[in-house]
Amino acid sequence: MTTELIFVGTELLLGDIVNTNGAYLAKKCAALGLSLYYQSVVGDNEERLGEMIKTAAKRSDIVILCGGLGPTEDDLTKETAAKVMGKELVENKHSRKRISAYLENYVKGHADRKITENNWKQAMIPEGAIVIDNDNGTAPGVIMEEDSSTLILLPGPPNELIPMFEDKIFPYLRGRLPEIICSEVIKICGIGESQAEDQIRDLIQAQSNPTIATYAKTGEVHIRVTAKASSEKEARKLMRPLVRELKVRFGASIYTTDEEKTLETAVVELLHNQNLTLTTVESCTGGALSARIINVPGASEVLKQGFVTYSNRAKKKYIMVKKSTLKEHGAVSEKCAKEMAKGGCFITNSDAALSVTGLAGPDGGTEATPVGTVFIGCCLKGKTTVKEFHFNGSRNKVRDQAVTYALILLRECILENYENR
Repeated sequence: MTTELIFVGTELLLGDIVNTNGAYLAKKCAALGLSLYYQSVVGDNEERLGEMIKTAAKRSDIVILCGGLGPTEDDLTKETAAKVMGKELVENKHSRKRISAYLENYVKGHADRKITENNWKQAMIPEGAIVIDNDNGTAPGVIMEEDSSTLILLPGPPNELIPMFEDKIFPYLRGRLPEIICSEVIKICGIGESQAEDQIRDLIQAQSNPTIATYAKTGEVHIRVTAKASSEKEARKLMRPLVRELKVRFGASIYTTDEEKTLETAVVELLHNQNLTLTTVESCTGGALSARIINVPGASEVLKQGFVTYSNRAKKKYIMVKKSTLKEHGAVSEKCAKEMAKGGCFITNSDAALSVTGLAGPDGGTEATPVGTVFIGCCLKGKTTVKEFHFNGSRNKVRDQAVTYALILLRECILENYENR
């Protein structure tokens, strides 16, 4: 079943707002097994939007439109879609009642807020359409079913669109499909995409149902296994041997098979399960490593402290890096990274410490130590490991890679410590 996405809003077209809905919906369409061939962005212009809807409806079975369902004059999606499909707009009493309750709660206790007449525009629905309640805002979603194509209209704000899609649209679309599509993701860290693909080349060449696809991320490779069958149980049965084989081939490099779990979440869980505490000592990453760790709920149980020792003086004063080390080897060196990690453990009495020191650029590199050189250290239970990396790309990309590989190194050291017990 072919699907097309149209995102409506001049603010998207001009880049004032990042279109995160595009990535989210594309991922969800893939999970459903829908064939997604086109994504488009159009401004708040009735004529251009109308032409885009006409084109999409001719070539796709399902067209999903996002945005333009609000109360203002430039919110034109519903009106334009109804016009293209030859439908009149009629007030939906159920939607008006829900909008009224939402707005009354919104203005309660706020003298400066008031309910304006244009809000009732959102209760106007194309005749014969299916109304999708919005539990997080005022604009209801709309499904317009026609013989040749179905239009699905969703509100633009992600905090409204995502729950509406998860709770109502995803089940609706799944019910439209002749087959059940199931997938499972294998998340691997520390291995490049080319290496990962080489290790499963025979599986890729032999694939039919289930299928395999690899996706490269910073320091990670995600392998998605997808199967089609008449039922979810049968689809998962088809996937099981292939998933088992991938686990055998990649072993400890797999950090999760949970779709929602991130590398930092897996590392925090590993620290927690092993009853380990952590300190971070950062130079070129400037706190990005600790920030990524504390994004994980429950990180406070394992993260003791984070140091940003950007200057040599800070390295000496707070984490006991020797003056002679900085003079003879420099701040961007294996020895400095080692002393940073050891000092972090000692000062905070942590079980583990991660250190990052390097040249993120764009200036400051030499022939011996070019921009992109990063040393990452991990001190765990008295044993210190340091790895040297040479990253490519912009300053931000170098820092991002450094953070990811610091997490990977910590994970490797924990697993090694666990195995050696």
